Amino acid sequence: MTIRTVDTTDSTNGDVLALARQGEAEGLWLMARQQSAGRGRQGRAWISPPGNLYASTLVRLRASDPGAATLALVAAVALHGAIATFVPAPGVTIKWPNDLLIDGAKVSGILLERSGDAVVVGIGVNLAHHPALPDRDTTSLAAQRASVAPEVFLDVLAEGFARWLARWRGEGFAVVRRAWLAAAHPVGTALASRAADGTVEQGLFDGLDRDGALILRLASGDRRVIHAADVVLA
Repeated sequence: MTIRTVDTTDSTNGDVLALARQGEAEGLWLMARQQSAGRGRQGRAWISPPGNLYASTLVRLRASDPGAATLALVAAVALHGAIATFVPAPGVTIKWPNDLLIDGAKVSGILLERSGDAVVVGIGVNLAHHPALPDRDTTSLAAQRASVAPEVFLDVLAEGFARWLARWRGEGFAVVRRAWLAAAHPVGTALASRAADGTVEQGLFDGLDRDGALILRLASGDRRVIHAADVVLA
């Protein structure tokens, strides 16, 4: 594992993707103290003031690995463990697929991007600051009375990610799925999912399928398996 730090960059994900195409080995972490063009899921901008964590790591897929999409849940479980190191664990939960919440307010984001056998996992965590957003509550570790430097947080996160990546490879996705479910909002939580075409469905969280897709139980009693959507607590 190698950790590199830069003062500023457009996007750590963009930088690590470029390094991956040049043959960079798995295990690299790149952290920036500030980003000028940080990205979130579904093309959202990620506000990047100094003091928060902006970091990306590189995974090289192997033929024997579980499905690449399940790396999103590996990252979520590792990040849950890192945040719970500094904030009381009962308040820290995962929202599908990989958002971390503290008492229902978003504290982090994870973005995976792929190029060939390279998957770049970008992670942003509100350590010192959190933005005011019109569509969701947000928080930071500082707002939870936890003062953590980005370097300290990344050391904990990188160690946890390496450990869960090894378990994902050695034991399969099922062990990650169990850990994810244990850290998530409970079965029966009301959720709303918005697909890329704008279609909205509301229902109750009914777990994950064996590949990590969200299972939503509709009012009709039907169970909808969702592989990609923007999900919010209803």
